[in-house]
Amino acid sequence: MRRVQPDLLIKNVKVVDVFSLNVVHSNVAIKDGKFLGVGDYYTSAECEVDAGGVYMAPTLIDGHVHIESSMLSPAELMRELVSRGVSSIVADPHEIANVCGISGVEYILNQSENIPAHVYVMLPSCVPATEFETSGARLDAKALSALISHERVLGLGEMMDFVGVINGKSEPLKKLELAKKYRKAIDGHSPMLSGERLDRYAAAGVMSDHECSSVSEFNDRISRGMWVQLREGSAAKNLSTLLPAVTLANSSRCFFCTDDRHPSDLKSEGSIDYVLKKAIKLGLDPLLGIRMASLNAHLCYGIERAGAIACGYRADFFLFDDLHDIRAKSVYIAGELIAQDGTILTGFGSKCEPILRMRARKLDKSDLRLALNSDEANVIGIIPDELITEHLRLRVKLEQGEFKFSDDDICKAVVLDRHSGKSHVGLGLVKGYGIKRAAVATSVAHDSHNIIAIGDNDDDILAAVNRVVELGGGMVVASKGRVIDELRLDIAGLMSSASIDEVASADTRLVRLARSFGVIEGVDPFMTLSFLALPVLPHLKLTDLGLFDVDKFKHIRVDEG
Repeated sequence: MRRVQPDLLIKNVKVVDVFSLNVVHSNVAIKDGKFLGVGDYYTSAECEVDAGGVYMAPTLIDGHVHIESSMLSPAELMRELVSRGVSSIVADPHEIANVCGISGVEYILNQSENIPAHVYVMLPSCVPATEFETSGARLDAKALSALISHERVLGLGEMMDFVGVINGKSEPLKKLELAKKYRKAIDGHSPMLSGERLDRYAAAGVMSDHECSSVSEFNDRISRGMWVQLREGSAAKNLSTLLPAVTLANSSRCFFCTDDRHPSDLKSEGSIDYVLKKAIKLGLDPLLGIRMASLNAHLCYGIERAGAIACGYRADFFLFDDLHDIRAKSVYIAGELIAQDGTILTGFGSKCEPILRMRARKLDKSDLRLALNSDEANVIGIIPDELITEHLRLRVKLEQGEFKFSDDDICKAVVLDRHSGKSHVGLGLVKGYGIKRAAVATSVAHDSHNIIAIGDNDDDILAAVNRVVELGGGMVVASKGRVIDELRLDIAGLMSSASIDEVASADTRLVRLARSFGVIEGVDPFMTLSFLALPVLPHLKLTDLGLFDVDKFKHIRVDEG
């Protein structure tokens, strides 16, 4: 038998076998970007590396993430992730699609085309997320069909409209049928769904869920043949709750995801590498953890011959010292050394192109007048460390029939439509944010991403909102009627073309600045603000069309009894 000469031979390495959950001390041969095999019978190659007895594992994958939450371009995000041994992500560009439509999805695909990493995409299934705010786009099944056959499109993103699926509504079912026609995956989103309703949801073709927040939800989905994505992000953290439910028997249906990961967290802690380390510290067997962080997501999404160190598989791997404290020393993509000791050794594509999507006029003080017929008002109550809010009924100060600021911690919130050119302005009142003598504004406001601001005086609210309009999107803190600090988000008002160091630094700086103006601990100044505009999370929210009672599922007046 004529032996094939490897391009690369990694000698003296402890190979993590994710199929058998063993460690094999041997040599690993690579040819044309794929593994030839593992064995001591591979003794020479064009290039040889003596690993010195360290461990070798397949690179990791984030099974569900919104790139937009990082506020980074796709290439810049992957630069950071690859340096940590995370070579792949399954991205749902739901946020940019709500702003830019199908061109936003194409942007993510195009900007991640020629980089030494793997960015897969799930097509957003719910754009717009609701009909109770002004969105920048509408994606029906016909629009999604333009990209469903793309080689890096793995299927349909999280189907948040589980009520529509269960009740047999036409449009969500058409989207499910589109994915099934092309034999592609369908991600779920079904918090607290159980029993017969969960049966219907799973029977419609939904195959995964990242919204489990209890062991019972975890078990419900596993028993129905669904995959469970154990989520540990910047906002939602479910790992410690769900991990005790993972067993050797059911682990083959589990993998990790972050969903949302902010730039400062990425920089200081990491991505799936952080989740894996945390899982191991919580007691998960390291070999099982590596399999859940690598092979399993590839199997779920039908990504063939990847996620393992085995003959014919893609040669994406990293070297590390300690199974109980996994930190990538050397990272290889398709057999090429890409990162060493946290430093990227190759280019990650050209500088990305900005996307300007701002059709909003500047506000004046008349836009902020909140006329009330009663001094008893519906007020959004912020709950620390929660995305849901309270529906409060509180007495407020009035002056000539208009809301007047006082020292009772009741602030004014504003949402400005940035999509239609009509510049709808929604006004509401908020308690529990804590800001004093300042205002905060951002163009990241889930899910339609209009401009949202909160402050304890109109001058600062105006300064913050109008600066976001001038920037074409961004994050701003204002005080004494002027802008104090800002971060421009020049990619659809959601992401920045700057480096992760610049974005993380600005993000940290802005959060600290907001805290200095009184925003309380347990309330993220920008993330909490972003979710105040999401009219599907209980109980009271604000959109550009007005105050929204989630329990009644309709808009209400601030002074409505």
